[in-house]
Amino acid sequence: MGIIARQSIKGAMANYLGVAIGFVTTFFVVTRMLTTEEVGLTRVMVDAAMLFSAIAQLGTNASIVRFFPWFKSGGNHHGFFGLAMLLPLAGFALVGTVLLLFRGRIEAVYSVNSPLLTDYFHLLPMLIFFVLYLTVFETCSSVLMRITVPKMVREVGVRLFTLTAYLLYGYRLVTLDAFVWLFCGGYGLAMLLGLFYLLKIEHFRLGIFRVDWRHLRGTGLAGDMVRYTLFMTATVLAGNIPLFNSLFLGAKVGLALTGVYTIASYIANVVEVPYRSLGAISRPVIATAVKEGDWAEVKRMGRQVSLHQMMSSLVILYIIYINLDTLFALIPNGEDYAGGKMVVVVLGLSKVLNTSLSVCTDILNFSKHYAWSLVYIAVLTLTAIGLNNVLIDDGAIEGAAGATLLAYAIYFALLVCHLQMRLGGVNVFSLGQAKMAAVMVVMTAAYMGWTAVVEPALGLGLIGGAVVRTAVLGGLLAAAVLGWKVSPTVNAMAARLLPQRNSKENKK
Repeated sequence: MGIIARQSIKGAMANYLGVAIGFVTTFFVVTRMLTTEEVGLTRVMVDAAMLFSAIAQLGTNASIVRFFPWFKSGGNHHGFFGLAMLLPLAGFALVGTVLLLFRGRIEAVYSVNSPLLTDYFHLLPMLIFFVLYLTVFETCSSVLMRITVPKMVREVGVRLFTLTAYLLYGYRLVTLDAFVWLFCGGYGLAMLLGLFYLLKIEHFRLGIFRVDWRHLRGTGLAGDMVRYTLFMTATVLAGNIPLFNSLFLGAKVGLALTGVYTIASYIANVVEVPYRSLGAISRPVIATAVKEGDWAEVKRMGRQVSLHQMMSSLVILYIIYINLDTLFALIPNGEDYAGGKMVVVVLGLSKVLNTSLSVCTDILNFSKHYAWSLVYIAVLTLTAIGLNNVLIDDGAIEGAAGATLLAYAIYFALLVCHLQMRLGGVNVFSLGQAKMAAVMVVMTAAYMGWTAVVEPALGLGLIGGAVVRTAVLGGLLAAAVLGWKVSPTVNAMAARLLPQRNSKENKK
């Protein structure tokens, strides 16, 4: 097995382990040991750190991956990692200056509804720095084909560090001030572990951070690196649109409701899990087809990816939706977070939209029209900010979720039109998607009928009701998808599995 396969499998295992730890921490520790306001505080601080660190990277994350091969020569990297350290440092200095200059205005915005945040605003630059270089060190390790340990540090280590902080504070072994310091320090410890591992890979040669300016001039890549960096700095905002919600909520409705939104968004995030693997597999194929001008293949792949992303994400959202009441009943202090049920649904729909149509973004970025993505990202960012500013006033946390859904709807509508008119008439929509939407409407009605008539008659308990409900409605959903042939691919896979099962039974 090659190193890429081994590292990919181990990295995936780290992801799943992190998800498991995060699930237990979020639903059975955080909800029990922190108030909704304290949950909101940690969410706003982390989201702010993620957003500002993404800007401070100045596109370094993508630049490291793209330009590293030009600097790699045997065991000599010609100081490439030095550049990888310097550019984010310049970005951090810029972000830090902005926060320093506008600190008074920012604190004034949050002082009315979220005074707790202003008490710890001074820790935000430190947290931004930790998150920034945690990402940089992870990316540097990845181009050296070593991703398992950095993944473990980010996905497992950070969660264990923050879990420790939650437990210490929950059992009143530390004060709130100490808890916030420990919470931020967990990211700092993870950053140091990332640095230590990078140095270990390079046999603790500090010379890897010494920039070889002569080699940089010799490659003639300086101009390309600057242009690419500026482009990626702009595009990074598209992936961080959901972060705006918590920042606006903290300012407009306070940290308590932001805490409720935090738990709801964590549930909704499960919807996009399949996207990470299918998207990674399909992108190289689409990129090749776009390069060769095979627009028929692009259209075919686009429809396949879009349909199956839609199917998988809608099925997950449906299973979550029919069990939301049970989930909120099981988690500690669930009554404090049950008000986020509609947020889960709306954010889940935005995840469905994003995963189903993200292939449009890939097609555009791989084409010669990739610069248009900057225009659409600007529209997405400004729309998200404007809608958050308006809808949160009227709808609070539901308004924030609605702002995300509407912003993505406008963004993808523009993208779909662009592909149709400018890129060989590419259209990612198909009859299968219409069928899947119709199936979900019927299954939603079936759930309402089940909870109103069938479930009360059965008299099942909380857990028993959830098991039977999921089995029956999930089975009906599967039967509807297969029976109506929403996806010929899925039907073919099911047909291949059934004969295998029958043959095994015959052998017995």
